Amino acid sequence: MVSATTPLLFRSKLLCFSVFYLFISLFLALYQSLSSTKCIFRSSPFDPIQTPLFSYPQSYGEHKYAIPTHRSSCSSPVFFSDYGVALKEIQDLCKNSSAFSPVLRYVQRESETFGGDFSTQQRISYLDHSNYNVKVPCGFLKKFPISNSDRSAMESCNGVVVVSAIFNDHDKIRQPRGLGSKTLATVCFFMFVDDITFSGLDYHQLVSPKSPEHKIGVWRIVRVASKELYENPAMNGVIPKYLVHRLFPNSKFSIWIDAKLQLMVDPLLLIHSLVVSEKADMALSKHPFYVNTMEEAMATARWKKWWDVNALTLQMETYCENGLQPWTPNKLPYTTDVPDTALILRKHGLGSNLFSCLMFNELEAFNPRDQLAFAFVRDYMKPKMKLNMFEVEVLEQVVVEYRHNLRKLGSEVGGSSSKPKRTKRARHDLLVNNSRCQKYLLELWGEHGI
Repeated sequence: MVSATTPLLFRSKLLCFSVFYLFISLFLALYQSLSSTKCIFRSSPFDPIQTPLFSYPQSYGEHKYAIPTHRSSCSSPVFFSDYGVALKEIQDLCKNSSAFSPVLRYVQRESETFGGDFSTQQRISYLDHSNYNVKVPCGFLKKFPISNSDRSAMESCNGVVVVSAIFNDHDKIRQPRGLGSKTLATVCFFMFVDDITFSGLDYHQLVSPKSPEHKIGVWRIVRVASKELYENPAMNGVIPKYLVHRLFPNSKFSIWIDAKLQLMVDPLLLIHSLVVSEKADMALSKHPFYVNTMEEAMATARWKKWWDVNALTLQMETYCENGLQPWTPNKLPYTTDVPDTALILRKHGLGSNLFSCLMFNELEAFNPRDQLAFAFVRDYMKPKMKLNMFEVEVLEQVVVEYRHNLRKLGSEVGGSSSKPKRTKRARHDLLVNNSRCQKYLLELWGEHGI
């Protein structure tokens, strides 16, 4: 006989379990709907910085034109170590100079161009660096036009540096998220801008021309007199992208991030998981669509990413003539010839420094579309570097991508924006018939694929 003191509601164990499950489900659903990350119990570094790093005026529109993604922000395709472990290991490595030797030596002389404008045969001769005593051309044959105070600050960055650039007012400065409590004391953040971009920042009262130093949130703003460098703003952006090891000679690791991206994971965790743990010289994402260089070259012409298609043809034929091959399993462990270079993580050792110098020389010789020169330099440079080409899902997990500015501020504040020069389009069959790349294309598509 059931005790009269037991409430009727609790006489059924199944009913009790169902009610308990209902309450838990409602709680989790409410938590997920209110959470800014839309995640359940998402982990983060200990004592993470929760407050906004900088408040922008509404007119600046920091978070306009975000590109949506279908990725889950709660599951991660890459394993991140504990923040404290990553911090200590990177700090210990930065104190160990032997971990970054031997040191690359650079050509030093005066030139009319920043990079020296070397011939094809000269550039190719530097691909084989078996003799470490040979000096390599690596830019800076003209002075990099920045202030002495900025140069001093760059030289004093001794550990990890995060670098980005905005030239021709093409993007908006975005503050990183997910930083651990000790990151700002360990990592330097530098944003390079030209005069047009600086005028836009002044227009929004984010900087003052009267001040010798400029800071916006975590970013130290470095003003570059880009008219003394290259006519093309994109080529000026290549300097901090590929010569970061020369701009920051005492840094040991670096992250290049395109200004269209916002960093969502602590840079120490990224360096530790994608470079240090993988024992890599460099880490960057695979291209989401293409595997072969020629596919990227044709897309560059088709989508008018570079107007001078005849020059693109010359570049590809130069590489084909000097040995460029389509991707095959013979190139393993390299799994693709085409990267996404919007995010590049480096250990500043011989491997990544040599690759960066050789890449810069190719970009100066042809154009700043760095995906076109990537496989040629990677495949033929000696010694080889250890490269971690991670999946696209990892890139989508650690950054958020935004659209470029739809309207330039240069015209509003008295500046002028540089437009790409239009040239006569090449014939659509120029890379197929009577081309030095015909053998490449036959191997890529098969003899009956054209």
